[in-house]
Amino acid sequence: MKSTDILKAPAFLRDLGLNAMEYEAVRGVNITEGKARAFGEEAAKNNILLSLHAPYFINLSSKNAKTVEASIERLKQSVLASYWMGAYVVVFHPGYYKDMPSPKEALKAVIENLNVVADYRDSIGAKNVWLGPETTGKTSQVGDLDETIEISSRVPGTRPVVDWAHLYARYEGRFIVSKDDVIWVVDKIEKNLGSWALKPLHMHFSRIEYGRGGEREHHMLNELGYGPDFEIVCSALAEVGVEGVFISESPVLEHDAIIMKNICAKVCGEACVGEAEKEVGGEGR
Repeated sequence: MKSTDILKAPAFLRDLGLNAMEYEAVRGVNITEGKARAFGEEAAKNNILLSLHAPYFINLSSKNAKTVEASIERLKQSVLASYWMGAYVVVFHPGYYKDMPSPKEALKAVIENLNVVADYRDSIGAKNVWLGPETTGKTSQVGDLDETIEISSRVPGTRPVVDWAHLYARYEGRFIVSKDDVIWVVDKIEKNLGSWALKPLHMHFSRIEYGRGGEREHHMLNELGYGPDFEIVCSALAEVGVEGVFISESPVLEHDAIIMKNICAKVCGEACVGEAEKEVGGEGR
């Protein structure tokens, strides 16, 4: 949907029977305060739960001070826009390993720099906006499950965002192939961060193509040559009673979002495909 139509998006999604939307600021946070607040009002009116995806151009583990400074600024802009519109989480890709001597050093840099963003969030009174390091799809990126958990444990108001396709691609189709895999992810998050990190569990899903090094391209759910299997993921989450928010990452977002909703309804009944909560989670730490 074009930016000029953004105020119509909540009603459009409501008409489709959907109840969550991720505002895509992946090319930059280009929304005014007035428009963001109007958008948030439309979302609230239509009971659409909002999240925001920060720009792709973020690398909190760069050796280049200007790159880090720009990355922090983009995340600050994302937090502010989320605060204006009432989005409950800023989803972002943390950074890359290549500039650091080791993955451990890259992770350390991400945590140090993300704490600057958390301090800014608190300074503007936006504690209801939590930071969501996403599990990433390439082995060159900071963002395996353990790393997103470690980041979340070291930065207040932070929880992992689980992209099931990215985990599948990162491990070249060897992971997220059974309900046990999905339950293992949920259990690991809960054991390390507590149940608050699952209220809700913010998630992305699509089918995905991978190669050496992980992610190549997202695909539609009807492209059966690719994984993972959404029914497996939904069944596992229903089995353990996880409260979750699914965001479609498919090439045609709303098309596959409807299919995902219908699959979940088939798996666990209409009752488990409920309305989005108006107040989500808490600070946790």
